[in-house]
Amino acid sequence: MKKYENKIVFITGGASGIGRAAALSFADEGAKVIIADWNLTGAQETKRLIEEISGYAEAHQLDVSKYEQVQDLIARIEVAHGRLDIAINNAGIGASSTFKTADHTLEDWDRVIAVNQSGVFYCMKEQLRVMGKTGSGAIVNVSSIAGLRALPRQQAYVASKHAVIGMTKTAALEYAKQDIRVNAVCPVFTNSPMLELLFSTKDGLREKLVHSIPMKRYGEVADIVNAIMWLCDPGSSFVTGLSLPIDGGQTA
Repeated sequence: MKKYENKIVFITGGASGIGRAAALSFADEGAKVIIADWNLTGAQETKRLIEEISGYAEAHQLDVSKYEQVQDLIARIEVAHGRLDIAINNAGIGASSTFKTADHTLEDWDRVIAVNQSGVFYCMKEQLRVMGKTGSGAIVNVSSIAGLRALPRQQAYVASKHAVIGMTKTAALEYAKQDIRVNAVCPVFTNSPMLELLFSTKDGLREKLVHSIPMKRYGEVADIVNAIMWLCDPGSSFVTGLSLPIDGGQTA
């Protein structure tokens, strides 16, 4: 029997990067994966890749910054499947510009906070409601190394990722007695479309940032997904409220 056989797994930001890799890994271990992303075409491609390995997947369009959309989708998942076992809140964006705090645009602030912070809250609010009915579940929120330290010229992103860690710890304590575990992963710069977008903002940034990582390489999505899979596994059943750096030693 596969490790996640028939588990109902909900993943936001599943159209690419960490979300897509996580969806494929859970499906490979027997889970029924519900993929949500504002990019429906990308989500459908993830679904196709899962079906190629004879897995079960659904693809839904979702803007996590819209509470009504989150509420509606998770309600439909509950009706269709009767429960929710695992949720990976991975959807996130970066700022479209890199300015110091005084010059940070209000548009970037509002947009990043809406997706990265409010979106995680909206998802957890509804996920915990469903998990509370069965008295079990695992949630992993994707924060960032920027949730543990400063990242100059990224005020909104840093604020949102710090918030994810605070929300993770708070929910973990609130639901520990119900055997619902809530943890976060904090990746360092990871090879993904979002990282490529960051590199495009400044010449030489790719070469500069890698020197801040003691292991002298960027993260790979597999590094992050391996940690996510462990945090959802019964083998980590005594772990909750953790914010796990996956950073090649940078925070050390």
